Amino acid sequence: MNSYERAREFAKKYVDPIATKIDEEAKFPKEIFDKLGEEGFFKLMIPKEMGGEGGTIKDHSQVCQGLAESCATVGLCYMMHNVALMCILGQGSEELKKKIVGEVVNERKFCALAYSELGTGTHFYKPELNIKHLDGEAVISGKKSMVTSAEYASYYLVLAPSKKEGEIDNWVVPLGSEGLKFEMENWHGMGMRGNASCPMELNDVHLDEFYKIGEWGSGLGQVFTIVAPFFILGLASVYSGLGRAISRAAVEHATARKYPDGSSLANIETVQIHLANIYNRVNAAAALTAHAADKAVRGDADAVVDIIAARIAASEAAIETSIDAMRVGGGKAYNKSGPLERLMRDAYASQIMAPSVDVLTIWLGKLITDQPIP
Repeated sequence: MNSYERAREFAKKYVDPIATKIDEEAKFPKEIFDKLGEEGFFKLMIPKEMGGEGGTIKDHSQVCQGLAESCATVGLCYMMHNVALMCILGQGSEELKKKIVGEVVNERKFCALAYSELGTGTHFYKPELNIKHLDGEAVISGKKSMVTSAEYASYYLVLAPSKKEGEIDNWVVPLGSEGLKFEMENWHGMGMRGNASCPMELNDVHLDEFYKIGEWGSGLGQVFTIVAPFFILGLASVYSGLGRAISRAAVEHATARKYPDGSSLANIETVQIHLANIYNRVNAAAALTAHAADKAVRGDADAVVDIIAARIAASEAAIETSIDAMRVGGGKAYNKSGPLERLMRDAYASQIMAPSVDVLTIWLGKLITDQPIP
C-alpha cells in the first residue's frame, strides 16, 4: 500500500472513533500520537541508513492528507513534526541529528514549530525575540503566539535574530528547558481545537550552540528552501483531506435523510448541484496537491509555484465546500447532528494559518511573473 492508504488504515482504526471527542474536549490527542510513534510514522522522513523509512515529500503529503480526512488536528500536528525534522536533517550538525533522530527512532519523540509571533503575525520569518549571544550559548527571551502541539512535542523550532547582522537563525528548544512556559489557558481555537496551539514564553532560556540548526544567519534560507515546501504542501494536503471529509459527510447526510414518501435529500436537484460542486472543488484541490507533490519529488524548478497554488486551492475549497455542505445539512448540521459543523470550523483555520492565503496569493502572483518572494 502507498503512504496515503497506510495513513487511512491507521486513521480509520485509531482516529475515527475519537475525532468528535478531540474537538469537544479541545485536548491534544496524545493517545493517537503515541500510536503514530508505535507504528513508525514519526520516522517517515528519516533516511533508512539512520533507522527511518526514507520517505519523500510525496509520502509526507499523502500521510498528512490521509490523517486529516479523519481529523484535521491530527494531520496538522503530524505535519509540523515532519517539517521540523526536515530542518534538522537538512541543516543540523551531525551531533544534533544523531541526538534528535535517535530519540525519534528509539524513543518515539516528536517535534513542533514555534515560529509565529504576535507582532509579525503571518510574516513569521521576521522574529522579534530578544537574544543575547554569549560564549558558546544563546539566551533567548520573548513570546511565540501559537505553538501547535504545545507541552506534548519534545522539541520546538524557534527563529531568532542572528549574531550575523540582519539575519536570523533556527534553534531547537527542548521541552523542559528552564525558563520555557506554555500558556495553555489562552488557547481558544474556533476549530482544530485539539491542536493545543497556545502561546509559548521564553524567559532567559539558555541554549547551547549545539541546538542551533545550520550556519549563522542561515535561518531565512531554511525557511524558504525547507520549511516552505514541506509546510505549505503539508497544509494543502491537510485541507485536501478535510475537504474530502466534508464531501463524504455531505453525501452521507443527503442519502440518509429520508422523506415520508421514501425519497431522500439526494433526489432534489438543488442538493445534487451542491454535492456536485463540493465533489469537483475537493477533488480538483486534491489533484493539484498530488501534482505539486510529484513535481517536488522530481525536483522541478517550478514546483514551488504549484505547491503554493495547491495550498490556496485546498484552503479555499475546504471553506467553500463547508458552506455548501451546511446548506445540504440544514438544521441538523447546524445543531451539531453529525460532523459537518465541526468540519466547517476546522476549515476556517485554513485562511489564517501562516503564510495566510492572502500572502500566498501575492507570492503566487509574483512567482508567475518572475518576481522574487517574499
